[in-house]
Amino acid sequence: MFTGIITDIGEVIGREGGRFAIRSHYDADTIELGASIACDGVCLTVTSVRADGQGAAFTLDVSNETLSRTTLGTWKPGRAINLERALKAGDELGGHLVSGHVDGMARIQSVTQDGDSVRFVLEALPNLARFIAPKGSLALDGTSLTVNEVMANRFGINLIPHTLTQTTWGRKKPGDLVNLEVDMFARYVARLLEFRS
Repeated sequence: MFTGIITDIGEVIGREGGRFAIRSHYDADTIELGASIACDGVCLTVTSVRADGQGAAFTLDVSNETLSRTTLGTWKPGRAINLERALKAGDELGGHLVSGHVDGMARIQSVTQDGDSVRFVLEALPNLARFIAPKGSLALDGTSLTVNEVMANRFGINLIPHTLTQTTWGRKKPGDLVNLEVDMFARYVARLLEFRS
């Protein structure tokens, strides 16, 4: 389980098929084999770890299912990614409950300045857009965000300067794909409504 509060920006430093190597600022001694780390919102399992300068480099094995449903299929060395370590009992829940089970992708349609913030408009596939509600929560590239408005398959979010500098969002541009995880409560409510008599 995660909260959608990004704790590091990592870098893809290698890829061989479905195996990725990631560099982070995390202390290598604090990462155990088998630990879960959300990488751009995708919950992945650490398969090896070593010290790398003042941080750590770790590897992850990714299934074909994950490669097809997320942006990971396009990842190449040099790509910056949002990282979050798994929630521990007693940790502050600063965002919302995020499972790291990405539902699909959304495409950025526009990026505009809005005062000190930046407004993003994104488009999701219809099967995912039905779970997105104004003032609801969702995770985009692992970042817990609040939806401003919804217009059919499109929705808007605002990002404050802190989020733009502490995540990869300050580098995003129109046309980019991001990983989308809808709010788990919305998913369960929709499922229950399917069985309404």
